[in-house]
Amino acid sequence: MAGPGAAGSIGAMASPPVLFSSAAFFARPLSWTFRLAAECGYRGVEVMVTKDAESQDPALIRALADEFELSVGALHAPCLLLTRKVWGTDPIEKIDRSVEAAADAGIPVVVVHPPYRWQRPFRRWLVDDLPSVEERTGVAVAVENMFPVRVAGRDLTFHSNQDLDVLEGMHHLALDTSHAAVARHDLIEVRQLFGDRLRHVHLSDNAGKGWDSHLPPGQGVLDLDGFLEDLAESDYEGAVSLEVDLRPALGHDERLAAVMVDMRERTERALESARRAAR
Repeated sequence: MAGPGAAGSIGAMASPPVLFSSAAFFARPLSWTFRLAAECGYRGVEVMVTKDAESQDPALIRALADEFELSVGALHAPCLLLTRKVWGTDPIEKIDRSVEAAADAGIPVVVVHPPYRWQRPFRRWLVDDLPSVEERTGVAVAVENMFPVRVAGRDLTFHSNQDLDVLEGMHHLALDTSHAAVARHDLIEVRQLFGDRLRHVHLSDNAGKGWDSHLPPGQGVLDLDGFLEDLAESDYEGAVSLEVDLRPALGHDERLAAVMVDMRERTERALESARRAAR
């Protein structure tokens, strides 16, 4: 069991470790998510900061990690529309608060969304000032790839780095497979483009219909096994976090548990198969 100074030990897990993201249960208490993840055989989680007070308290996160013997491999800053007022509305303040919480809980990575096109000072801060925050705290801040929104048959881009070339200015990156699918990017090509700046992966399938569906692996059109094989054979040192939409299974306990176990086992098998082949 982890000691009191950190939210589990991500280094003690297989590489890349497979996490379960609490984003799937956005409206549930974090303690509920930790319990279910542990019951379904997960050894680690990613915590999304929401309006739930438990998700905002690093001491409680450490306590839950100890209670359920789970590592916490990443903290997702409150970047969603539904969390726009959590920890203030200033994006820099949100990142500062997230990094402080992660450092207090012993969490190695904070995932953030990129700036909107009109947030030019925020973008400059990410490029010029964020590295000193990371160096001071020991927490890596990974900027996540986003996707265009399709309105009346047209792709509209709101984030300033939806074009992957613009991500060249970011020091650490998170690759979301569903987001990449919506943007019509090849997953392996994105992984190769990100190179050693890649610090975190959000894994989910996609329906292939132009929206961000975040399906459990195997329920969409993406070749996730091929992506995971490429990832495992690379020098990637981060975690793979299953960030999926499980709303169809909520209220059906046996079905929900079966989906959670299946996607964990599927992901672990793909990674282990690639590791064995590389030996």
